[in-house]
Amino acid sequence: MESGTAAKRAIDAGTFAEAFRITAANRENEIFVRTKGDDVALTWREVRERVDALAGGLAKLGLARGQSMAILLTNRPEFHIADLAAVTLGATPFSIYMTYSPEQIQYVVSDAEARILVTEPSFLPQVLEARKSLPDLEHVMLVDGEHPDCLRLDEVEGSNPDFDVEAAAAAVQPDDVLTLIYTSGTTGPPKGVQIAHRNMMAGVRSTEDIIHFPDGSRVISWLPAAHIAERAAHHYLPIGYGFQVTCCPNPRDVMAYLPDVRPQWFFAVPRIWEKLKAGLETMLAGLPDEQRAGAQAAVDAAIEKVRLEQRGEPVPDELAEKVRQADEQLFSGLRAHLGFDQIAAVNVGAAPTPLEVLEYFHAIGIPVSELWGMSETCGSGACNPPDRIKLGTVGPPAPGVEIKLADDGEVLVRSEVVMVGYRNMPDRTAEALDADGWLHTGDIGEFDEDGYLKIVDRKKEIIINKAGKNMSPAYIESHLKSSSSLIGQAAVIGDGRSYNTALIVLDPDFAPAWAAQNGLEGTSLEELARDDKLRAAIQEGVDAANAKLARVEQIKKFHIVPGDWQPGGDELTPTMKLKRKPIDRKYAEEIETMYA
Repeated sequence: MESGTAAKRAIDAGTFAEAFRITAANRENEIFVRTKGDDVALTWREVRERVDALAGGLAKLGLARGQSMAILLTNRPEFHIADLAAVTLGATPFSIYMTYSPEQIQYVVSDAEARILVTEPSFLPQVLEARKSLPDLEHVMLVDGEHPDCLRLDEVEGSNPDFDVEAAAAAVQPDDVLTLIYTSGTTGPPKGVQIAHRNMMAGVRSTEDIIHFPDGSRVISWLPAAHIAERAAHHYLPIGYGFQVTCCPNPRDVMAYLPDVRPQWFFAVPRIWEKLKAGLETMLAGLPDEQRAGAQAAVDAAIEKVRLEQRGEPVPDELAEKVRQADEQLFSGLRAHLGFDQIAAVNVGAAPTPLEVLEYFHAIGIPVSELWGMSETCGSGACNPPDRIKLGTVGPPAPGVEIKLADDGEVLVRSEVVMVGYRNMPDRTAEALDADGWLHTGDIGEFDEDGYLKIVDRKKEIIINKAGKNMSPAYIESHLKSSSSLIGQAAVIGDGRSYNTALIVLDPDFAPAWAAQNGLEGTSLEELARDDKLRAAIQEGVDAANAKLARVEQIKKFHIVPGDWQPGGDELTPTMKLKRKPIDRKYAEEIETMYA
């Protein structure tokens, strides 16, 4: 790099091709990406050398500025290398959900017109099946292993040593498309959200004004790279700010990674926090009687303090001292045990989070706060500032983001973070983006007196019952799932009906363990769905949820679905959102029985 580059700030760059090279120069001997235990630990310089070597090889295969490249990998160091190599060429790398069927792979690869796909052996059967219907997919590249119909990543990397990488990176423009995020497709085929370099650079810059990350901050890469949250939080932000990334290939293992990494920022969906709360409560309940009573009193006092602070009321000195001692003697140890003792910000999003879950973590000194964003806004939108968190809201609009409400309460966003449009879908783009540049998000929201936004639900998913009462199914479902660790998923039915019912899916981790503890012989989800003792336990959870809901929102009847709902299956999108219409069709008989 030319002299003076190291003095630049990556977040002031116009493109991620430039930002990566600035950070790599500024931090060349620091670790950029690693695996747990440092089996792999690559410095910024080492990553840049591999990125440059692979960029040359990809160029030799014909990948050029403006073209797309598909990536189907677990969370591993090679993802960052492959993605950045394509970005360096001005190409558009995009990720495919690991749960996709051959037909779904074929759809997104065809829509993106990708001629190169990077994958690993575990996904090769689906990829090769999809390839039969992809005549324009010229190259499949394997990160590990060999196959006669595939190239190896290590043979492409370094195959074009005379390639001018600096010239290629310098040619990338802010308006070039950085990536495609294929939305989950709850209402039809996935839409390819086109995010330009300038969009995501604006989102990365906005973060600096909300959260002040310490130098050398660490994050865990554990969400699907096809999701905007993973790419923004664990790929683009690290490039902009020089974070260290630890790759967690199996998302079920993420809690075990926290004590190893001790991240400064952690983001998870509500279900993770609900399960963690249940686990901590079980752990405290298992203490000897005297210790258990003291621990519960400490938690109760800390929750009382949180509620007073949230209401803006003074905290009595005696209560403050009691909580201070509890933090010193109990909570600080819990945070260290979990790996949250060095956190600068910790967030939850993608679905409503019950207030009692948020209060619990604030009480023990883990300030979990809600944020809101979309694929179409680079994941940016509204965020609670760490020093001014209002529980039950997603915070004020992020710096550089305008938010207003339409007459019907729909949240509208205008900002540099808003997408270019949907790929190959001009009609859908015109529906989403109006002439004044406002993105119509499809979410219903409301502002409080402090300008903090609260998301009610998706506009299309609001339930209107027979009496004309509007309700948020997601709100009711969040209470059901938090009321019992046995409930893994819940789908509320009630549109046009005289009362609400629910389809309930057992938690695949907790339900078998509960069954064993309670002496039940059958521990498969199918067997447990028919067990009277378990049904009674679910009823207790439903009753607990109903106690926190308005009468009209309460669940009158429920059906326990045998088996599990898998991401990318009939009932859930790859991002765990409910496919409500397919659920209604698939379980029509069970639903009608509840209304008989």
